[in-house]
Amino acid sequence: MPLDACLLVKPDPSMEAEILAYRAEMLAAGSSMDGTGPLRRMEDAMEWLAFNRSLEFSETVPAGLVLADQYVFLRLSDRRILGMIQFRRELNEYLSRYGGHIGYSVRPSERRKGYARRMLAECLAICAAQGLTRALISCLTDNEASRRTILSCGGLYENTVYCERDRCDLQRYWIALTPEAAGAPSTGG
Repeated sequence: MPLDACLLVKPDPSMEAEILAYRAEMLAAGSSMDGTGPLRRMEDAMEWLAFNRSLEFSETVPAGLVLADQYVFLRLSDRRILGMIQFRRELNEYLSRYGGHIGYSVRPSERRKGYARRMLAECLAICAAQGLTRALISCLTDNEASRRTILSCGGLYENTVYCERDRCDLQRYWIALTPEAAGAPSTGG
């Protein structure tokens, strides 16, 4: 069976209904909504889009946050949002210890179809194009699907940390984006 044609693109106002449908499905399933920024608490898709744009420029990034790019994984045949992924161009203290450069999620009805791996692989190419030599990604210790996705994209386990704020254990993985980074020590950012 051929793979669905999909694109990793920045969301825009034409996707308003799909953004809201994605949000509703994730909330109904009790999903964590990783890689969606504040979509969980924002009922207005236009507000969410404006917030995402504010993260793209150093002049408009809210205090305490970092430069970031929000993407959706869009199936071209029906323009359905299959997943969302956020690329953080830099790491603050919290992201260095817990969150990493990338957060992502897949719509519950579209899971177990290989979309997470495809979406992450495309985002890693964007990270490399932005000059990163390696990317830090974390996942909950009990999220086997995410762990497998990270490993399938070259993730090398560094350690498991406890995040007091979120009251959870997180596994941290580094993915080399250049041949030189493949031999780099695993500590630091």
